[in-house]
Amino acid sequence: MRIPVRFGFAIGFMLASASQAQTVYQLPASPSTVVYGYYWSEAKPALRVESGDIVDVETMLTNTPTGLERLGVKPADVPQALRDIVAQDTGSLRGPGGHILNGPIYVEGADSGDVLEVRILSITLPIDYGYNGCSGFVRELCGPPQTRVSTLVHLDRERMTAEVMPGVVVPLHPFFGSMGVAPAAALGRVSSGPPSRHAGNLDNKELVAGTTLYIPVFVKGALLEVGDGHAAQGDGEVDQTAIETNLRGRLRLIVRKDMKLEWPRAETPTHWITMGTDTSLVVATKTAIREMVKLLQEKKGLSEIQAYQAASMAADLRITELVDGNVGVHMMIAKSYMR
Repeated sequence: MRIPVRFGFAIGFMLASASQAQTVYQLPASPSTVVYGYYWSEAKPALRVESGDIVDVETMLTNTPTGLERLGVKPADVPQALRDIVAQDTGSLRGPGGHILNGPIYVEGADSGDVLEVRILSITLPIDYGYNGCSGFVRELCGPPQTRVSTLVHLDRERMTAEVMPGVVVPLHPFFGSMGVAPAAALGRVSSGPPSRHAGNLDNKELVAGTTLYIPVFVKGALLEVGDGHAAQGDGEVDQTAIETNLRGRLRLIVRKDMKLEWPRAETPTHWITMGTDTSLVVATKTAIREMVKLLQEKKGLSEIQAYQAASMAADLRITELVDGNVGVHMMIAKSYMR
C-alpha cells in the first residue's frame, strides 16, 4: 500500500508491505534534505526511520552549476536540485567541508556504543557525466596553479565504462565516497573532509552495491549522512578526486546492539575489510592491521599472535586514500580463507 511520508523534511512516499518487516522511504536531494560540508551531533534530521527500514537516497556531486557549465556541461543537463541547493542561503550552516550530503537520517533505537549496519542494496548512475579535478597528493603533477583544470568524463551507462583519458577505459563501479554518522557531541561540527571513527569520507572503492558497512554509533539516532558519489576510483584517490557524479542508492539501515566496534568495518560477498584513518599513514596502517587482528580473533577464536600471523599470510593491505586530511588504509581478507 502507498502512504504519504509522515516526517516533515522527507519528500515523496513510503511503501509498506504486510509481508515485509521494513518500510521504504524516499530521500531526494533538496535544500531541506541535505547538509553542506559537515557531520554534527546537533544536525536536524531530514528523515526518521526504524531499524530495518530502507531508504532510497539521491545524492548530488560536489560542484556548482557554474563549475559544471565551465567544464562543458549544457545548462539543461545540470540537475535542478543542484541549482536549488547551491542557491540556498546557508550562512553559518555551510562547511567547514565542501561535500553535499543527504541527511541526516535518524535511526530509532540507535545510541552511543551501538553499531549501525548499512546494507548497500543498489547504486545507479542518474546522469551520464562526471568530472575529475586535479590537485591532491602530488599536486605539482597538475601543472602550475593558474593552468590546473578539471576534466569532464562521459559515462557509458550501457557498457558501464568510461574513457577517462584518450585510450584509457575503466569499468564503472559506483559507490558513495562519504557515508558516516555524527561524531561524539564533544567534537562539535566536524568537516566532511577527513574520515575518522564515524566513517564519513572514507573514499573506499569497495563500498559498492552488495557491500555492508558497519559504523560505530556515537549519538542517539546515529544521524547517518550519505554523499560524494563516485562512478569509479583507484585506490589512493591520488589527485584528490574520483569520477565525481550524482548517484541514486538504496540502503537498509539496521541497529546492531550485539556488535561493538571502535572503527568502521565492511563486509562484501567475498571479503571482510578493516579500516584505519589518521593524519599519519603509519598510524592509519597500524589501526587497520590491529582491527584485522581483532576480526580474526572474533571470527576464528585465534590468539592475538595467531591472528597477527594469519593477517600477514592471508590479508591484503591497501591505501584507501591519501588526500583528505586524514589518510585511509584498509585491509582485506577473503572469506574463503576462514572456513
